[in-house]
Amino acid sequence: MEDVIELRGVTKCYGSLKAVDKLDLNIRKGEIYGLLGPNGAGKSTTILMMLGLTEPTEGLIRVCNIDSTLNPIEVKRRVGYLPDNVGFYDNQSGLDNLVFIARLNSVRETEARRRALELLSRVGLSGVANKKVGAYSRGMRQRLGLADVLIKKPAVIILDEPTLGIDPSGVKAFLDLIVQLSREEGLTVLLSSHHLHQVQQVCDRVGIFVSGKLIANGTISELSEQLFSNEAFTVEAAITPADAGIIQKLSSTLEDMQGVSHVKYEQGRLLISCAIEKTAAIARAIVDANLDLTYLSPREYGLDEIYQRYFEGEHKHV
Repeated sequence: MEDVIELRGVTKCYGSLKAVDKLDLNIRKGEIYGLLGPNGAGKSTTILMMLGLTEPTEGLIRVCNIDSTLNPIEVKRRVGYLPDNVGFYDNQSGLDNLVFIARLNSVRETEARRRALELLSRVGLSGVANKKVGAYSRGMRQRLGLADVLIKKPAVIILDEPTLGIDPSGVKAFLDLIVQLSREEGLTVLLSSHHLHQVQQVCDRVGIFVSGKLIANGTISELSEQLFSNEAFTVEAAITPADAGIIQKLSSTLEDMQGVSHVKYEQGRLLISCAIEKTAAIARAIVDANLDLTYLSPREYGLDEIYQRYFEGEHKHV
């Protein structure tokens, strides 16, 4: 699959401070990529370099096959950027703001108005198109910001903490809209955030960014397998009460299974850690032990567990 964003050995220094350190990153056409990390990790600096708004100290950055350092204007023509706080003319309507942005991007007046009305409908703001932006809520401003970055029909959109200050229902609606636009329009999306749940909810791949370094990169499943190779799956099973001897025998049977690394019993529930998916075999073993199985739930490790593991032991980078 074609890479739309490519960074090779990118470093950015501010005096003695190394904000980004030898960063290698590829983002594929049409995917939603989550750049995850704490505040101050270097995410925004990386985005500014991609846009050609600041130059790397060393390394290569290409966006849409264009060198961001040598041709920043060409990159800006192809990329839409939504920062965490969008600036609009508050005394003008949402429609007027969008038409103005379109005209700045050399779109003709009639076409600019048509696109603006279409995008206001797409982002759910048709009903307030002629309302002054100063009266918009935070969520409405972010939706207008999304229409703003789409007005020039970009190939890539970069969203830097786009959900800050939006209520939970507004966040879900906004993220659902991002996914819809990416799938329908074939847009490549880079979502920078420190909200783990939001990144896991919408992103195809994730990069964990800490202290200027990309310390992990891949799908949630790939990262889980890398970190929890001996326990990539956890199966929780609820069983009928039984004496300690029966539980011990069942635990031994489960631990002897290929791919099972650990079994723990607590208050009528078994937690079985596995390197491979073993749900069906675990269910059979419980039934064969003449115990009633009342609940069985397999799960993979989520982004929260993955993120926390990278700050423990040998994976600690901060």
